[in-house]
Amino acid sequence: MNSEKVIFAFFIVLALTLNFGFFLGGMDNAAHHNIYELFAAIVISLVSTILKVGDRTHLGAVFLATSLVADLQLIAAAVVWGFTAHVIGEALQGHALATVISLSGGALLANIISVVLLVAETMMVRR
Repeated sequence: MNSEKVIFAFFIVLALTLNFGFFLGGMDNAAHHNIYELFAAIVISLVSTILKVGDRTHLGAVFLATSLVADLQLIAAAVVWGFTAHVIGEALQGHALATVISLSGGALLANIISVVLLVAETMMVRR
């Protein structure tokens, strides 16, 4: 067993599950979406991106692209949350909450594509 591949797959799947955990919940209830879970999803997604940088294959480039998309959308969600809470001074609700959840949904889709590619790559490997 290749420990590098295990760590790579671990972070890809962890990024997906954390993102899913944040995304899951009502669009009208900010209590369903924990800021610390969003923060953890961003950190793990960034670690996952760093792990994907070294792969020089075509599939590696697609892995990196999906990870960059997820990073961008998760960071944008955090910026919207922070701007709403600290600059405008409102609780996260309504349009801002929907924007944060929608951005995390886009990141979730990018992470799903990344996991599907990981499974496809694993299926192609021959012993």
